Amino acid sequence: MATVTIDKLKKSFGRTDVIHGVDIDIKDGEFIVIVGPSGCGKSTLLRMVAGLETVTGGEVRINGERVNEKEPMDRDIAMVFQNYALYPHMSVFDNMAYGLKIAGRPRSEIVERVASAARLLQLEPYLKRRPRELSGGQRQRVAMGRAIVRKPSVFLFDEPLSNLDAKLRVQMRLEIKQLQRRLGVTSLYVTHDQVEAMTLADRMVVMNAGRADQIGAPLDVYANPQTEFVAGFIGSPPTNFIRVEHADINSAQAVTLGVRPEHVDIVSTDGRLTATVLFTEALGAEALVHTRLDDGTNVTARLSSSVDLPPEGASVALNWSQSDQMLFDGSGRRCH
Repeated sequence: MATVTIDKLKKSFGRTDVIHGVDIDIKDGEFIVIVGPSGCGKSTLLRMVAGLETVTGGEVRINGERVNEKEPMDRDIAMVFQNYALYPHMSVFDNMAYGLKIAGRPRSEIVERVASAARLLQLEPYLKRRPRELSGGQRQRVAMGRAIVRKPSVFLFDEPLSNLDAKLRVQMRLEIKQLQRRLGVTSLYVTHDQVEAMTLADRMVVMNAGRADQIGAPLDVYANPQTEFVAGFIGSPPTNFIRVEHADINSAQAVTLGVRPEHVDIVSTDGRLTATVLFTEALGAEALVHTRLDDGTNVTARLSSSVDLPPEGASVALNWSQSDQMLFDGSGRRCH
């Protein structure tokens, strides 16, 4: 187990800067999820911690020791990849044991470690099979088992569930969370999926164009986004954004108002705005009502499906509590 310090980390490819001085202090045993859209730099950041990308500026420290110049094998880390990276001609046992064999560990120790990981991951019946004989979830367990047997100080996960179907992703999220808690290993997990980030993380790092826009506990980030980008990226459906002049807000700084769909009500009178209903989505216990303002701005309300939903084309009044609205300045920073 270990602490990980990412200190003013920068990465450039030629003249193109892709990581702009990221700072993250990760506690021993903490589960950190780095989340953001494609191209935001999250995987590049993880690969610099792993030693798979060189560092242009700043430092990576594991347990206080600078590792910028160390090879991946010397950093006491183990990485789980999106594509599993299993050897197709090897059995499950040999795939899990390979790193230990290369390291010259005794046969008895290899057998014990693989057996222990196989029990933990419910892979004991499959140790003699080849990867092609396994399901996607089982292959991902083998990839995790290969990391576990090394007993690293840090686990690194690079979008490990991207190739799985939706139902299996939910199951594997739970298994990864339980596994990390049981082992207590410091973990960095990269994903573009905000649901994974919200459910797995002790703290999440929301990346935006090579910068860490916000770092915090998932519910804190959700409830108190510090930038317009974070407010729009975290949450589904995303936050509604409305120009301040249309919402009748007196603020010298604010140019954009944000309000989450679950905080928007459709009322008969005294609404803040008038909108036209585009269409509704009944999702079971709740429904989404998609509306459009006169200026073309779309506003979504999330309501209980037990209420009477307005028909398409209806003119409705929208309302929300002042305590639920967020105001952002011209740079996209939260100003209220």
